[in-house]
Amino acid sequence: MRQRIFAICDTEEAYAVRLMEYMLEKVKLPYAFHLFTRADELQKFIQREKVELLLIAENALQALKEEYVRQQVAHMFVLRESGETMRDDLVGISKFQSPQAILTTMAESIEELSDGNADDTAEGTAAKLIGVYSPVKRCLQTTFSLTLGQILARQHRTLYVNFENYSGFGQLMQREFTVDMMDLMYYFRCARDKLVFRLPAVVQNINGLDYIPPANSFLGAREANGRQWLELFEYIAAIGQYEYIILDLDDGMDGLFDLLKRCSKIYTITKEDSFAVAKLNQYEQILKFNEMEEIADKTVKCSFPTFKEIPVNLDSLTHGELAGYVKAIVREDLYGE
Repeated sequence: MRQRIFAICDTEEAYAVRLMEYMLEKVKLPYAFHLFTRADELQKFIQREKVELLLIAENALQALKEEYVRQQVAHMFVLRESGETMRDDLVGISKFQSPQAILTTMAESIEELSDGNADDTAEGTAAKLIGVYSPVKRCLQTTFSLTLGQILARQHRTLYVNFENYSGFGQLMQREFTVDMMDLMYYFRCARDKLVFRLPAVVQNINGLDYIPPANSFLGAREANGRQWLELFEYIAAIGQYEYIILDLDDGMDGLFDLLKRCSKIYTITKEDSFAVAKLNQYEQILKFNEMEEIADKTVKCSFPTFKEIPVNLDSLTHGELAGYVKAIVREDLYGE
């Protein structure tokens, strides 16, 4: 099957190149990209090829034979540079905004970006799911998960997902998230073909590690089960070209064991006090009673000493004592060194 074409045309070469680089780097769109900095070159191209999506600057559009373009282009979007009123039959997008906003506007304007084979982009993903879960609380699980993710992100495209009931991420990151993981689940359920355009607007980054803002309310997160989360992550892995997805898991979610079963490696942080030992023993008994020994077989128990200091800033977790322990774990468990 021939790959669909996404063409970008702007006579401002530096802008066009930056926009193209963003789309190629941030998301794996299911299109063949073609960049043009001259309208006449685009005109020749569309005489030979049909274009699914065309993102073109206002000045470049004026130099084209528009009637012919409309026959060869399925969806055309105009990057507006002037304040002049645009015709009703054209979809105008302000050029002077972020690439994320441009993609979001395109997604909102297109009713159907795929031909019904929306799952195609998720086939063959090689992303490894790494689960971090412990029945013991206040054990540095999230700090460990973020440290692991940031270390992996130095060499691999890595995504972090937090399932805590009360993550406090907004306060910890000192920012307000307008969209979160439940918005992605909604797009996945209702408009899967548009998720490739929505993803860049949702995914955030800290010290090289991509992360999806946790659900603002854990009650909403409970509406999705383990199978649905797995399908979503497989799809996102393909779109974002992720090699690792770190799942910071919590008791309150539906489908905890389904996710743990699919993880290639599971890290469970333990403590030495009697309460922690009792909780861990009960957790392992549940696994055995329900014939889920495969989870136990993939689990690496981590027991940490009392650290003198842990970085306060979440973007500095690759430095310090904890980072040293995590780097050793990565070398041994994931790289086999």
